[in-house]
Amino acid sequence: MVKQFATASIAVLLWGSPALAQTIYPIDRAEILVGAQFDFKVEFPERVDPAKLKVTVNGTDYSAAFGRPGTFVDREDGKDQSALILRDVALTKPGSVTVEAGDGTRSRSVTWSVYDTGPRKAKNVILFIGDGLSPAHRVAARMLSKGITEGKSRGKLAIDDMPHMALVSTSGTDSVVTDSANSMSAYTTGHKSCVNAMGVYCARNKSNLDHPKVETISELVKRSRGMSVGVVTNTEIEDATPAAMVAHTRRRSDYNDIVKMFFDVQPDVILGGGSVNFLAKSTPGSKRTDEDDFIKKFEGAGYTFASTKNELAAAAGKPKVLGLFNTSNVDGALDRLFLKKGTVDKFPDQPDLTDQVRAALGVLSKNDKGFVLMVESGRIDKYSHSLDWERAVYETIMLDNAVKVAKEFAASRTDTLIVVVADHAHPVSIIGTYDDERPGQLLRDKLGVYDQSITPNYPAANADGYPEKVDVSRRLAFVFGSYPDYCDLGKPYLDGENVPAVAGPAKDMVANEKYCNLPGAVRKTGNLPFSANQGVHSADDVVLTASGPGAEQFHGRIDNTRVFRYIATALGLTAQASQ
Repeated sequence: MVKQFATASIAVLLWGSPALAQTIYPIDRAEILVGAQFDFKVEFPERVDPAKLKVTVNGTDYSAAFGRPGTFVDREDGKDQSALILRDVALTKPGSVTVEAGDGTRSRSVTWSVYDTGPRKAKNVILFIGDGLSPAHRVAARMLSKGITEGKSRGKLAIDDMPHMALVSTSGTDSVVTDSANSMSAYTTGHKSCVNAMGVYCARNKSNLDHPKVETISELVKRSRGMSVGVVTNTEIEDATPAAMVAHTRRRSDYNDIVKMFFDVQPDVILGGGSVNFLAKSTPGSKRTDEDDFIKKFEGAGYTFASTKNELAAAAGKPKVLGLFNTSNVDGALDRLFLKKGTVDKFPDQPDLTDQVRAALGVLSKNDKGFVLMVESGRIDKYSHSLDWERAVYETIMLDNAVKVAKEFAASRTDTLIVVVADHAHPVSIIGTYDDERPGQLLRDKLGVYDQSITPNYPAANADGYPEKVDVSRRLAFVFGSYPDYCDLGKPYLDGENVPAVAGPAKDMVANEKYCNLPGAVRKTGNLPFSANQGVHSADDVVLTASGPGAEQFHGRIDNTRVFRYIATALGLTAQASQ
């Protein structure tokens, strides 16, 4: 071994770093659905002679395997690097596929697993995403919504009462801790991606829109089955989770491009916030860079437009609906229903997630070929980023109410798969309770752990599962594992969403002094880079629960790409269309 190491070291000294091999997309160990479309690309680290290229699929020249040749790029984006790309290909037979790419000097191979689905089990799929939903959110929602006595919950959440469960791992191709773009993209395409990307593999293409694409579930079911598609969220509709249903971009912030992608795919139901990216540039408040008015474009394509809860109710029976209820995110349940903070004064008639789900089901269920509906409670994540756990947990209760609506829809039929899962986790935990009656002045004096973590005294929840007050004397100690410098009150922020850190004189993020001088505030030194102004995600596995035909596939520990695979299998997407 010493001799081998010495030889390798001499080679590096004489000839520099070992030569990089080609990069092949889709990547090694990709799982590919029979008939699903994807872009095939080989990137070479240097310029190569096309006459020396040899690219094979299971030993057969790639052009014969895919039915046509690709495009050879001598100098990709003006650099001394060549590439071969072939857009919109598909594989027609299941099995193991080995792709080898050689340039006359070196070669690289990857292996794909191509699968089919068998017969169709489910006519419809409803996929609920609790963005950032972690076990602590579920526990807190259960305690506040159902109550707890002598260690036992006084009821079940709808998301608890589902017969099948799995743990889902969420890492991306470039990082162990994912963001919502590539984690949701794994659910909607069955392929891994990288931070900030969705519907693509992250290659070296210069344009955000040119990276190798993989077909989304929305495109697939509309193209191959004529099914309907719904996208419902309480965030901006262009945000990562809803966008991943239709988008192909390296950068999730390309909101204007994402709006166009929604229009290209045309899901039958599109409900959320983010209206400013639909408005022509000349419209006051618009964030578009062109004069395209996409609200008018959608209306011209047969959509009924709704901007309020009442308008949504009136549009529920129409064939296609576009609903945009806020210029940004829809206000969260705690602010909208109780505190009247955020933008509630500006948008007083915003729908609840339950209203949106009912309206969506009313439209989508009219298609005899079935539907796929994605529903996101997105502000669980956003409020967790801002270390605002009470608001995040009220969003969890709202998600649970929406799941209850879906379960009621599915109860009278045997054809609907319901899946509830987070796209990623946050590092959050419940460690006890804060009790104002405990002696001492410091926040840590108020904390009771173990046998001192006495049951909190939130009032009994209302008919919708919400306690009407969160600022009580004995509260859950719901803590965050990642944070910038900030001041912790140990109490809810009743005057609006928490803003834990702001830019300081040196442009590094510092604790927001707005909170630091309030009674009981504790100044905490952050554990994140000084550029961070909020908490970040974690690499923890997330919990998935499921019911309905095909739900039995979900068990044990699975990769996030398997969520797509099991949905596709439940829908029998490679079976005959008549099934």
